[in-house]
Amino acid sequence: MLFRSLGKADVEFIVKKDGSTFGNLAISNGSVVWFPSRTTYGYKMGWAKFERLMKNEASRFEKR
Repeated sequence: MLFRSLGKADVEFIVKKDGSTFGNLAISNGSVVWFPSRTTYGYKMGWAKFERLMKNEASRFEKR
C-alpha cells in the first residue's frame, strides 16, 4: 500500500464510472470535497464527519 503525506497542495482524483468521468475527489489536510461531473460546486466534509459517515454508511470491505 502506498502512503503519501499531504503537503501544501491538495491531491485530486478523477473518478470514472462506466468509462465516463463521474466526478472529482479533492483531498486536503482539512477536508475531502466531492465535485460531481460537469459542475463547478462541490460537497465539502471534514475528516471527523467523513469518518462517522464511513463507519455508519459504508460496508466493511477489507482488513489491513
